[in-house]
Amino acid sequence: MSLDPATLLAILAMAAATYLTRVAGLVFARYIPATGRVRAALDALPTAVLVAVIAPAASAGPAEIVATALTVLAATRLPVLGVVAVGVGSVVVMRALVE
Repeated sequence: MSLDPATLLAILAMAAATYLTRVAGLVFARYIPATGRVRAALDALPTAVLVAVIAPAASAGPAEIVATALTVLAATRLPVLGVVAVGVGSVVVMRALVE
């Protein structure tokens, strides 16, 4: 198996872009005022990213839809660790029952 130089160059370019994006975020973060609306937006960012990643999988089938509903219900009553446990457990059980 050989590695095409163009493929290697593309991989290295993507790695450099990813690294520079992360470093730039750390460097420029000190210039963003962390008060008021900016602070609220930054606090909401991890949740928004998590929902964006999970949302497509939440409607993948009937087991996932039921597990999502159970997890949302658990989120109104339990701490984060409990919600994660309910989410993982319910999707495992629902997949076993449905499939």
